[in-house]
Amino acid sequence: MKIFDSIAHFISFIFSPLLIPTYCMAIALSITYLYSVPTSTKWHAVLTIFAITTAIPLIAIYILYRLKVVTDPGLNKQNERIIPYIITFLCYLGAALYIFTIHGPYWLIAFILGGAVANVVNFGVNYKWKISGHGAAMGGALALIFYISYSGINVWPALPWLYGTLLATGLTGWARLFLKRHTLPQVMTGILNGFTCVYIAMIIS
Repeated sequence: MKIFDSIAHFISFIFSPLLIPTYCMAIALSITYLYSVPTSTKWHAVLTIFAITTAIPLIAIYILYRLKVVTDPGLNKQNERIIPYIITFLCYLGAALYIFTIHGPYWLIAFILGGAVANVVNFGVNYKWKISGHGAAMGGALALIFYISYSGINVWPALPWLYGTLLATGLTGWARLFLKRHTLPQVMTGILNGFTCVYIAMIIS
């Protein structure tokens, strides 16, 4: 069972909610018409999104941990997620503003804003129930790839990415359940929240 525990922790780490926006940005720049953007520009965009949506929240969580505002860096305690949710929301707004300033397409801005809305929903639900942040992040990724697959903006096959994201979502859900971080309803609700908020934001963009 120890090996499964290690695998579950690894999956939870590589599909952390803080990393999903960076993965999605890289995929969007690779399989849509944005692939024609100069490589240096794409790298700059991906690294900037990483800095805003991954590095800043991680630093903030570390500071909160050092200040003993949170006792678990993994934020597995429901009552310790409030401030990190607010920080993540602000970072998502910053990421959306960045994409807007570099004249990114509205659907990509909407992806980030949809993630921000999903974060707000998680924030609200968190007061009563421990909804899955991992689930919401993977649901948002699914919404993006689904939108790319069926909107005609892809120039390279998107279905393999959709199938891969579905597999990653399933593995992430399994990992959270195996580690007893969430129940199945919490994971499924998180996925539904992320997918719904992001997809609606993208189709109305």
